[in-house]
Amino acid sequence: MRIHFIGIGGIGLSALAKFLAGKGHTISGSDMRQSEITDDLALNYGAKVTIPHHPDAVEGADRVIYSAAVRPTNVEYQRARELGIELLSRKEALRFILGDQEVYAVGGAHGKSTTSAMLAALLPETNALIGAISKEFGSNVRSAPNNTVVFEADESDESFLNSNPKLAIVTNVEPEHMEYYDYDEERFYAAYRKFLELARIRVVNAEDPWLSELDLEAVRLYPSRDLRKIEFVLVDDEPHTRFELKDLGPFEVFGFGEHIALDAALAILAATELGREADELRENLRSYRGIKKRFDIIQNDERCVVIDDYGHHPTEIRATIGALKQFQRMRGLPKLKVIWQPHKYTRTLDNLRGFVECFEGVDELVILPIWSAGEIEIPIDLKGAFSRYEPIMAERVTREGGVVKILDARGETIREFREGLITAFGAGDITYQIRGTA
Repeated sequence: MRIHFIGIGGIGLSALAKFLAGKGHTISGSDMRQSEITDDLALNYGAKVTIPHHPDAVEGADRVIYSAAVRPTNVEYQRARELGIELLSRKEALRFILGDQEVYAVGGAHGKSTTSAMLAALLPETNALIGAISKEFGSNVRSAPNNTVVFEADESDESFLNSNPKLAIVTNVEPEHMEYYDYDEERFYAAYRKFLELARIRVVNAEDPWLSELDLEAVRLYPSRDLRKIEFVLVDDEPHTRFELKDLGPFEVFGFGEHIALDAALAILAATELGREADELRENLRSYRGIKKRFDIIQNDERCVVIDDYGHHPTEIRATIGALKQFQRMRGLPKLKVIWQPHKYTRTLDNLRGFVECFEGVDELVILPIWSAGEIEIPIDLKGAFSRYEPIMAERVTREGGVVKILDARGETIREFREGLITAFGAGDITYQIRGTA
């Protein structure tokens, strides 16, 4: 069967394409621009990738799967309808992709990519479908000759309800993507409950306010009492967290922060529910090397460290800032400098107070224009809202020769960062800017 993906360059849709290629399907796809992801699909998965979208690209396909960003006006969508080809959204496609798999699903507002990658490390023989690039296997997908799969489950459009979970982990629950849920919190929380009810094995963070009230049978992690002797150490100048978990003994995992220990603990408890022994898990966890764009060290010099981080919600950023300060102290770096590209007008406006508070303690703050992600512009006075930080308002950044350059709208350099701990936050194209490739 040939399956065509409209929007194949996205992290979520590309994962499904690679997974199906690993199961023997022929894949093709299209996107607006060429990227590392589309190149990988063409070179390593035999995909014919069309840039940009073109109606001829769907001809010969047996099924077309499209991303949430694709509208019915898309030329390939329209051509597929004309030809009578079955059209499925990513959400709808999960039913046939995961329907006959034994799925270990990871959901939650924050930390689900990290927890998914950790669980994949603990269960090295499984397939994996993750919403980020795991550095352990250099991809968002790992293929294996069986029907078990670690799956990062997405609540943004209720697609996690189509994931057929045997096991479900929930890291935390916090209202997000509320525009999808018509700003109805009851509907939002009901979706999470339904997701957990689908699973036969449930593992939850029992100190999350909503999960603490959950009246379903579940394995519950109480971080304040179940996680002991948490300490942060440098291994070859890279961050690691050590901790003891319940009566399972000590563990060590890549990354800094109590949230890293929490995510690892949830993954470990899930793996024990699948029959794994603590000693095996202790060893397997060492293969976890972090994920791309999460505390992702892209330059590691003695006096200048540059980190790319996907954090785009105040809770995520606040937790990472705490880890950054610890890392800064241990490395003896002079200042913590943060570059933030807000993601979506609605998210920025809905969480403005949280964003203002989450950067507390940074030495310098650079704010870039809001990455719209297709939304209509909403005027927001970011300079005024963040005045306590005396922010540098810039158009974009780049990195050349180990120097991070802050640029204005004319492309002129208005500041250079040559030392300190420099961290870029955002889910837009800032990841390419800070790497000097945009």
